[in-house]
Amino acid sequence: MRLSEWQKSTQGAKVMTAKVAAAYEPALRGVGAIRDPVAYVVWGDDPGVRYTIMAATDAGLGVCNVRVNVPQEGPRATAKLIRWNRVTIGDLNVEAHHGHRYVMVQVEGAVLQGVDDAADGITTWIAHLFARIDGRVPSDHVSGLLGSGTTATGDPAVSGDPAA
Repeated sequence: MRLSEWQKSTQGAKVMTAKVAAAYEPALRGVGAIRDPVAYVVWGDDPGVRYTIMAATDAGLGVCNVRVNVPQEGPRATAKLIRWNRVTIGDLNVEAHHGHRYVMVQVEGAVLQGVDDAADGITTWIAHLFARIDGRVPSDHVSGLLGSGTTATGDPAVSGDPAA
């Protein structure tokens, strides 16, 4: 899912305001993320105070910690780039019971867990990370995450190559 889609979500509309985006967007660009990267947002216990944005870049996983209200300073964001060969992903655990799915996985210390639709989003994100780590980004994951007409980097498709 694109970062802009997270911003439009119910939680994102509350805490990913333009003022806060002015803090995290330059931090994400600093680690190589494109303008609207494929990302996953870990809201945590109190997203009104802090949350984490994980963004896929060509070089690795950008992890941006966002603090929404720093007293006397406003929003603050710090980002780091973890090269793909160093990204730590735990085992993907999937449980299915009576038509429901529960998924749990750990990425760089953050526990991602969800049920049904949230589980689908997590498994799509993890599949994208596995593909990036392996040096391949399958077109079905790219088109599902990015929409048609863009490459894995989010740039317009060139030379008939819809996926990088």
